[in-house]
Amino acid sequence: MLESWREFFRAKKRREDVAAFSFAFMDNILSLHHELVEKTYKHGGYHTFKINDPKPREIHKASVRDRLVHHAVFRILSPYFERQFIFDSYSSRLGKGTHKAINRLRSFIGKVSKNHTKTAWILKCDIKKFFASIDHGILKTILAEYICDKNILWLLAQIIDSFHTKEKPGTGLPLGNLTSQLFVNVYMNIFDQFAKRKLRARHYIRFADDFVIVHRNKKHLENFITKISEFLGNRLKLSPHPNKVSIRTITSGVDFLGWVHFPKYRVLRTSTKRRIFKRLKKNRNNASVQSYLGLMRHGNTYKLRKKTQITNS
Repeated sequence: MLESWREFFRAKKRREDVAAFSFAFMDNILSLHHELVEKTYKHGGYHTFKINDPKPREIHKASVRDRLVHHAVFRILSPYFERQFIFDSYSSRLGKGTHKAINRLRSFIGKVSKNHTKTAWILKCDIKKFFASIDHGILKTILAEYICDKNILWLLAQIIDSFHTKEKPGTGLPLGNLTSQLFVNVYMNIFDQFAKRKLRARHYIRFADDFVIVHRNKKHLENFITKISEFLGNRLKLSPHPNKVSIRTITSGVDFLGWVHFPKYRVLRTSTKRRIFKRLKKNRNNASVQSYLGLMRHGNTYKLRKKTQITNS
């Protein structure tokens, strides 16, 4: 708990609620520890607010004491589950991330297309209402397959059951919890293993609820769609978004993780560009500009970088 607090406080010490918890730190930390040991701990509610990044989302923020518990759980369980995950899962993992995922896609396309001398087809899918559709019962069952300690399973159940969607009790994870990032990877690891072992999709990449499969045979990918839908529905109670399933060649451009990918270059998605300049109008400080310039260096954005620098001057 103390190690978790050091990491948590380092990043959040300027926040008012964190400062309040810190003011009576020893009383708060000892009380929390006692509740966990005696199993009297009850997860509190959430403060909800909306963001547009890029589409409207609801973020659910837990109290400081609950977020400290999330941090402690993540610190202990994340290294263990890292060993269970496939290499090509890139969301919310140390040493992974968006840029590693899009570079991996470029590498896969190069291999499958034999350096762009053959046609490479890309199946792209994402999952409908992903966070809101995570089934609590299935998640707890999956966790119990990996964890035998009943005390840990009790605590994880407290966190999981602290939130559910209004439409369907017993489903949903809150956007904003550190543990949610781990839970969705544990949940989707079942699908990752299916894709690699049953479908034998050698060139498969997943980032949260977005995933792609690169193959030279279009018919092969078409056959995958039905199998993927059936597995997601039967095993995980998830479904691919009907408007976001596509099979395209790289020459026609493949939209993945904010970039449109072509054989020898990639460009930012139009909506991403609009969002950048909209934010720059509101906040033109140097840190923001440098952050966006850093993002743009991962693609063919020379003119866009010039425009960004001009907009800031």
